[in-house]
Amino acid sequence: MVVDVVVVGAGSAGCALAGRLAERGDRTVCLVEAGPPSTLPDVTSAASLAATVPGHPLNWAYTASLVRDRVVVVPRGRVVGGSSAINGAYFVRAVPQDFADWAVPGWGYADVLPYYTARDLDLGHGVGPLQLRRPAGDLLASVTPAFLAACEALGYPAEPDKNAGGPPGAGLIPSNAAEGVRISTAAAYLPPPWGAAPARAVGGGAGPGLATPTVTVRPDVRALRVVFAGSRAVGVETTVGTIQAGEVVLAAGAVGSPHLLLHSGIGPAEVLRGAGVSQRADLPVGQGWSDHPSVYLPFRWPGPPPHPDAVAGQASLNLDSGSDPAGDLEILLFARPFGPDGPVHLMCALQRPESRGSLEITSADPLAPPRLDYRYLRTEADRRRLRAAIRVAADLLRAAGLDRTEPEGFVLGNDRRLDGWIQQVLTTSVHLCGSAALGRVVDPELRVLGLEGLRVADTSVLPVVPRRGPAATAVMIGERAAALLTV
Repeated sequence: MVVDVVVVGAGSAGCALAGRLAERGDRTVCLVEAGPPSTLPDVTSAASLAATVPGHPLNWAYTASLVRDRVVVVPRGRVVGGSSAINGAYFVRAVPQDFADWAVPGWGYADVLPYYTARDLDLGHGVGPLQLRRPAGDLLASVTPAFLAACEALGYPAEPDKNAGGPPGAGLIPSNAAEGVRISTAAAYLPPPWGAAPARAVGGGAGPGLATPTVTVRPDVRALRVVFAGSRAVGVETTVGTIQAGEVVLAAGAVGSPHLLLHSGIGPAEVLRGAGVSQRADLPVGQGWSDHPSVYLPFRWPGPPPHPDAVAGQASLNLDSGSDPAGDLEILLFARPFGPDGPVHLMCALQRPESRGSLEITSADPLAPPRLDYRYLRTEADRRRLRAAIRVAADLLRAAGLDRTEPEGFVLGNDRRLDGWIQQVLTTSVHLCGSAALGRVVDPELRVLGLEGLRVADTSVLPVVPRRGPAATAVMIGERAAALLTV
């Protein structure tokens, strides 16, 4: 198969990129996805997080070390639509200060704002194929007003539009969901039967996958490595053969893309040598990335359960720990329990961590999973700020008259005991960014440094994880990559 562009990964960024290129119609595109298409309720129901559970067939489920003696399974979408098809539908932009901190030419807040194109049906901004809603009516959980009232009672400002780029505060979360249906990037950007992207009829093409006059979607096809002629990428080797292309774009996510780069010989010499892979380019792939460490603070809610179609993550308080006016902490209300007998909870997260992780390959087999070491909470500042988030969350529950189930008071009030409790329950927000970062691995046009015909377009290019969850920013990257791929 020979195409102008091959995009590896039909996730949040990849579907947006391929859909926009198909809309332009000026080049042939093949979109490769390791997972299957799916219309399971686990994908279509905005309320369901079932596909994030370890062992689910639509989930990569990577094993990862967070801190010493704390190993967890990290979900990533393995389905057409990627993580946008299985996540909590939280859709909030990065804040202006994130882009100022990164200081990448052409990636200032004003530069990227036109590529945050989702349509906010509540507030009337945006023009893209994705639609956003906030919980309302029957889909507003009964606990949500109590949470927001507690935030107000403790003096935290309201943030009615979390996509406005204003100061942090408390407010409802915009979701890429409508009437209980999760709208993945596949549903929004790709032609039928994957979605209902505007004015693109199915046509042409035979054989596996869906074809339009310019785009072919190939599910259940896993990319193994990039193929080169000299220093130029000329295609992708997959489990069903080689796809030749004039340009290769890796959009396999912040785990999948660096994994492919490393198996293509692009990465640190020591890592590649240990895995038995010949080096092609010496770049810090998989090094120095970040993610949001988080813990769940469970509590009992005596009121009625949420509507079956209500999203779990209803509202959040973003706040400054004392040194970051843009908001380095987040307390996210999860109004739906995990499991039939579980409590509802507040997710307490550090949104601007200092600690950095590593991703390495351990063998030359591209089907072997990478080794993920988050190296969370390595600095006292990180530990102090996560403690602060937990204590603010406990204050909110107290203000709302709600019963916290853990940690106990003698733990909450003592730094050493609270650190021990955090060690036992620590998790990750699954917001990994920076594993193939702008300025370190790719240039401002997303081209891999020192090579030709190869770009990366997903959250692995973000230098540091943004202060809000990166789902909306992943879609923005796909939109921006489409604009960078000019004729």
